[in-house]
Amino acid sequence: MAQEYIYGINPVKEALAAGREFEKLYVTKSSQAVSRLAARVRQSGAPVIQVDERRLDQIIGEKVVHQGICALLSEIPFVEVEEILAMAREREEAPLLVVLDGVQDPHNLGAIARSAEALGAHGLILPKRRSAPVSATAMKASAGALNHLPVARVGNLASCLDALKREGLWIAGADMGCPDAGKTNLAGPLALCLGGEGEGLSPLLLDKCDIKVGIPMEGATSSLNVSAAAAILLYEIGQQRRG
Repeated sequence: MAQEYIYGINPVKEALAAGREFEKLYVTKSSQAVSRLAARVRQSGAPVIQVDERRLDQIIGEKVVHQGICALLSEIPFVEVEEILAMAREREEAPLLVVLDGVQDPHNLGAIARSAEALGAHGLILPKRRSAPVSATAMKASAGALNHLPVARVGNLASCLDALKREGLWIAGADMGCPDAGKTNLAGPLALCLGGEGEGLSPLLLDKCDIKVGIPMEGATSSLNVSAAAAILLYEIGQQRRG
């Protein structure tokens, strides 16, 4: 597997809680939070290496807020879509998947994953092309949620949606100017599709959607960031599921 750096206190803490395997831990300062995490990593058998700020900047970049801690992990393992569906069935829950089409900003990917995991989605589906990587930046933006949310990558999103329909899921696409999500039944087995920054869902995927939903806008701003839209729609779905 490829190796992956994560940085920041919360992502490292969540990786430990999720049982991820640490290759190395780099630290630059000895705050209580960093020292506690370093002790736990040492107990796992991985080396903890003291470095200066300049060295850590060389490892992960000068423009990130690393809080004096950085871990080298194996890349997050991807799963099959069928595994996500099986997990939902084992829980006796209607599947809820989030499908991203062309979301290429890792900050948005991480923020969407954070909302999806917190608001009850069973997994995330990404295309192999035209997608932000599940990188250290995405991990940081997810506040560790990517350690807990299953992620699948597929070669063809349109074919994937067809397969999900055969499994009994409805396909809901988020699009500007469409009916209010709050007035649409979204409580059943569902794949929520969200498009990339600026472009939205591709015409091909929009054509695959059984339902198209929007968020009413009342101010001068005509649209929302995709991660903000994802959080609002996932909250609405959760509200409907809770009755």
